[in-house]
Amino acid sequence: MKLVIIESPNKSEALKKYLGEGFKVMASKGHVRDLPEKSFGVDIKNNFEPEYVTMPDKKAIVEGIKREAQKAESVYIASDPDREGEAIAWHIAYYLGFKPEDKCRITFNEISKTAVQEALTKPRTIDENLVNAQQARRILDRLVGYKVSPIICKKIKPNLSAGRVQSVALKLVVDREREIQNFKPEEYWNVSVNLNKFENPINFNALAVKYKGKKIKLKNAEEVEIATAGIEMADCVVKSVKKSKTSSHAPAPFTTSTMQQEALARAGLTSAKCSRAAQTLYEGVEIAGEGKVPLITYIRTDSTRVSDGARAMAKEYILKEYGQNYIPAKPNIYTTKKDAQDAHEAIRPISLNRKPENVKASLQPDTYKLYKLIYERFLASQMSPCEYDNVSLDIDANDLTFRVTGKTQTFAGWTVAYKHTEEKAEDEETTDKLPPVTEGEKLHFNSIKKEQKFTKPPQRYTEGTLIKAMDEKGIGRPATYAPTIALLINREYTGHDGKYLVPTEMGNTITDFLQKYFEAVFNIDFTADMEAKLDEIAESSADWHKVISKFWRFLEPLLTNANDGEKMKSEPEKTDIICEKCGHFMLIREGRFGKFLGCSNFPACRNMKPLNQTETIYKGICPKCGKRMIERKSKAGKTYYSCEDYKTCKFMSWDETTGEKCPICGEPLIKKKINDNEVVICSNKECKGGNK
Repeated sequence: MKLVIIESPNKSEALKKYLGEGFKVMASKGHVRDLPEKSFGVDIKNNFEPEYVTMPDKKAIVEGIKREAQKAESVYIASDPDREGEAIAWHIAYYLGFKPEDKCRITFNEISKTAVQEALTKPRTIDENLVNAQQARRILDRLVGYKVSPIICKKIKPNLSAGRVQSVALKLVVDREREIQNFKPEEYWNVSVNLNKFENPINFNALAVKYKGKKIKLKNAEEVEIATAGIEMADCVVKSVKKSKTSSHAPAPFTTSTMQQEALARAGLTSAKCSRAAQTLYEGVEIAGEGKVPLITYIRTDSTRVSDGARAMAKEYILKEYGQNYIPAKPNIYTTKKDAQDAHEAIRPISLNRKPENVKASLQPDTYKLYKLIYERFLASQMSPCEYDNVSLDIDANDLTFRVTGKTQTFAGWTVAYKHTEEKAEDEETTDKLPPVTEGEKLHFNSIKKEQKFTKPPQRYTEGTLIKAMDEKGIGRPATYAPTIALLINREYTGHDGKYLVPTEMGNTITDFLQKYFEAVFNIDFTADMEAKLDEIAESSADWHKVISKFWRFLEPLLTNANDGEKMKSEPEKTDIICEKCGHFMLIREGRFGKFLGCSNFPACRNMKPLNQTETIYKGICPKCGKRMIERKSKAGKTYYSCEDYKTCKFMSWDETTGEKCPICGEPLIKKKINDNEVVICSNKECKGGNK
């Protein structure tokens, strides 16, 4: 018997089919050994050596793997093909007593028969450089988590956390929000004319681009009126006709980052939903009559590389389905960003014969949407460019020059597989219908449009655009994007305004504190540089101990300074809920056990209640001022009623008031229950008024 050890049990069924007889598959269910959960676990004085312990919920799994390994003639550790997977393999090898020179490691980029069987022919030793890079990341994160987080808990509030990557991602959201808040819009105007060729019904718009031969920039209505004076009576003459051909190259196949961006933009999938759907597609879905079938390659990648076999598969499919014209003269090769690990391919379908519509019945809605995106994007990435004929007209009218561009697609190319919409820039006018004209020809003026506009602030981040920013700036790696955003949301450091991310008050406070005391650590350049150092460790060009030591020497004095610094509490959030004890407004405060409602009149009034008990109960009408009465509780817990305008009107009653006064004595009328009947009586016990 040969033993294959994987991470996720969800891969087992497909792997067993591809391995055949004589193999046993076991799953570690992720990491089996890690730093201790309740202690620091890093020996700073001993060259930052980590203390690894068996994870409590993995002891039985480890023992089971050890028993089966002792009986096996061969053992293959097939954890995921990335640094984290390599570290998991290293920990499993430790339990099994493997030596560094033992060839026990296999990897495959896709769970297919060809890939799995080929991997079995090429077992290798565990790559300790990759392991060390992952160890260094884990220790760095432990240093930050265990040394910085307690400080912000002490200085701001309990149960907060800081993270080497998460805090920089949060800073991006906070900085963007403040940029928007501080943005001062500037006025500008667009002027366009509607024209047509004489005796030709095709109308088109042209945008003013020059005034007296210089690039136009109209700042206000007065400038517009001066520039357009007499335009209605002017001759509109074609100054130039420029014809050109352009092409649009196919987009690259997906990386983790671009997949998550497009999944949100095109399919409405959050980063968390996208990650779950991608994991399902990678591990396999149940297809009737076939069992569990993996549909896509490995999902954590920053490479746009495509294997020769996949490129040949795409070429064959495109030739069959679309024809020779849709195959590019030279294979499309995409540039991978310089800091990419490039450990494996871009994300693509394993087989193009499994069309999305053919497996739709076997997929959940989110999973189908993502598979369709991945399938179509990869197919398009291997196709010819789409081509356009362009005609650009410049039209003079008095001192203004107007421009319009006609753009007509002449060959669909890759867009037959992956729908594409081009955004029109603010400073151009485009159309797909322009009549044929010649230089010097006069056009018919129909109307003019003068449009006031204001410059806009940058948009808030969506989950997709935040991932894009993290990717471009080198913050984190493919496996960390979705978990980082999920953490910011779950800890309520950010919230959502529609699809956009906004920082909470707590997110602002944490960012301000970290920037005050740890600005040198929690910034884009430092974080990106640290990712580069981890890459150097993985490439065997850096010693992980030295990288960690340098980081610690940098961090340690900052910790001391922050510990000695001032506290930074977030301001409580105001509400329109009135305290039933004193009439002041309630505030949303944060304590050890989360948010609660507390009186703004603290410490004079110590009233508090759970946040979900926010309903103000109105009963009765104030006989003094006519406003509503609010049901309140005394310190003794007894119900009473007071005017909602408590600060101005001090009227209160132990009974619900009607708002009317007794016609006999002038005292307020109140509601009482007598023998289960509600009656209205005078609040003056000596008076006989009311309808008893």
